Amino acid sequence: MVAEEQPDAAELLVRCLEREGVTVVFGIPGEENIRLTDALARSPIRYVLVRHEQAASFMAEIHGRLTGRAGVCSATLGPGAINLLLGVADATTNSSPVVALSAQVGLNRIYKESHQSVDLVSMFAPVTKWADMVLTPGAVPEMVRKAFKLAQTERPGAVYLAVPEDVEARPAPAGLAPLNLNTPRPDEPSRSQIERAAAVLDAARRPVVLAGHGATRAGAAGALLRFSDRLGLPVATTFHGKGVFPDDHPNALGAVGFMQHDYVNFGFDEADVIVSVGFELQEFDPARINPGGDKRILHLSRFPAEVDARYDVEVGVQADISATLDALAAATTGRWQPGESGEKIRALLAAELARGAADDSFPVKPQRMVSDTRAALGRSDIVLADTGAVKMWMARLYPTYAPNTCLTSNGLSAMAFGLPGAIGAKLAAPGRRVLAAVGDGAFMMNSQEIETALREHIPLTVLIWQDDAYGLISWKMDLEIGHDVATGFGNPDFVAYAESFGARGYRVGSAGDLLPMLTEALAANTVSVIACPVDYSENLRLTETLGELSGPF
Repeated sequence: MVAEEQPDAAELLVRCLEREGVTVVFGIPGEENIRLTDALARSPIRYVLVRHEQAASFMAEIHGRLTGRAGVCSATLGPGAINLLLGVADATTNSSPVVALSAQVGLNRIYKESHQSVDLVSMFAPVTKWADMVLTPGAVPEMVRKAFKLAQTERPGAVYLAVPEDVEARPAPAGLAPLNLNTPRPDEPSRSQIERAAAVLDAARRPVVLAGHGATRAGAAGALLRFSDRLGLPVATTFHGKGVFPDDHPNALGAVGFMQHDYVNFGFDEADVIVSVGFELQEFDPARINPGGDKRILHLSRFPAEVDARYDVEVGVQADISATLDALAAATTGRWQPGESGEKIRALLAAELARGAADDSFPVKPQRMVSDTRAALGRSDIVLADTGAVKMWMARLYPTYAPNTCLTSNGLSAMAFGLPGAIGAKLAAPGRRVLAAVGDGAFMMNSQEIETALREHIPLTVLIWQDDAYGLISWKMDLEIGHDVATGFGNPDFVAYAESFGARGYRVGSAGDLLPMLTEALAANTVSVIACPVDYSENLRLTETLGELSGPF
């Protein structure tokens, strides 16, 4: 009988990834981690070779966000690892679980000036929950288990591990194996804290609920619906919380987070109590909904609130969010009738969307872009709204009915996550159609991943909002200094560009073209790119209109 060959550190690492339930790793191999790449090729884990490490980190982020299990990205040392940094930081600020792995120079030369040697652990430390280096094969099982446990435990985020090239090649100690998984479970809510929160709510005249990303991660959509229905409370969401409360519910106020005082803000202007459900301050500045700092705040989350003068928590309940909502609903004696403000806010949003649907002007108005995108996608399909003016229009106006079906980056607000993120989303949810709505500036930052999607047979659609400029920056400049500078650029022929990869290319020539093209592209079992000229003169029109609104309604 031939004894089983002792695995090296790279093989042991892959076995640990398998134990963690990893199904896909996104990355680019290098000379210094060839053993890890080879071990992955011999495992059930799918290795998706990407065209830029930044894209790998975005893919891992969105895959982790949708599955709740850490997405994994991999790179070589030096420049490859540094390219992972943006998506890793994006994951941490967006509370998405990611484990990033990279090679590092060998321990035999790390202590001195050496080719491609930089202090990667120190570089990743400020944007991760934990960053460290594997110094011996014997540490692999414990470090991998710790990495995933930290990445996935509330508040989730990214973890980084560096593996020196000589450590990767060393044999692992005999008998070493992956550790068993253990998942921390949230506590039941404190009875005394529930009673205190109920007393605040019972004394409220016009309470409003704000649901954030934490409510989505906690799977609290059902409990939130029960809470709102039982107490008659209006519910607004953050951009990250979109869909955790359905926008077609009579208590829905829409999403808050736009750069101006939007319709939904009037629901907060009238409120005296904010019931904050899974809200995190990096989603948007609480001064936007509590400028006077005079509203009483109930903070229902899995972790304590960050300190902020405009988010002065009166009662905090750190526990399972669904259990907390059910307990608070049972303890609260007050009941509220939906106010006129909520009806008017919903009417204003619906009217704006309806006007967009009926507007046949060209270039296409943003409202028409949003309306046709909504018409083309099912309630559970996924759209990723990349950072820029497209995010502002989609996040405030796109009706969303289920959690994690309209994704933005609203922590770091990184550009160019949309296309690579769509690849991660499709692998996480293969049964759903996936659309990346991107500005032309963001698209060109990671457009090479069209080839990745085609090679890996990952069907998705990219809708480019084309204005030949960094539209959001132009918008901000026009608002604040009266003109814009250094925001315009040229673009390729997007149809020819897409077709050069082997994808389908579409060019919208009239407003009436958009919906049929979206429908056709989303039905195709391939990668499709639709270029649609957009009329961003609506940007200033919108902010002027919102500035003229007055409340309360």
